[in-house]
Amino acid sequence: MTQAAPELVASNKCFDGWLKRYKHSSTTTGTEMVFAIYLPPQAQTQPVPVLYWLSGLTCTDENFMQKAGAQRVAAELGVAIVAPDTSPRGTDLPGEHDSYDFGSGAGFYVNATETP
Repeated sequence: MTQAAPELVASNKCFDGWLKRYKHSSTTTGTEMVFAIYLPPQAQTQPVPVLYWLSGLTCTDENFMQKAGAQRVAAELGVAIVAPDTSPRGTDLPGEHDSYDFGSGAGFYVNATETP
């Protein structure tokens, strides 16, 4: 199965760098997933280190990127930030909307390979 390139959803200039948001089809979750990336100005001319930010329960990729204000410091230090939405959404599983902390949007970091 060939993976399509991520699709650019939004792109905004931010502290002389770029804040971008992408969506892609995930073969792991079987859903569309999104992630945000901040590219500091230094990334235009050289490789830069990357910080991966995994948001907590019920957060999307946008929570940290819009509310933390980390782009200013990332631009100063020349660090890219990648913030994926860690929760598969739109799965329509039985009971997924019954509780905010277990279901739609409630991401848990699990590396399971078998059903419990």
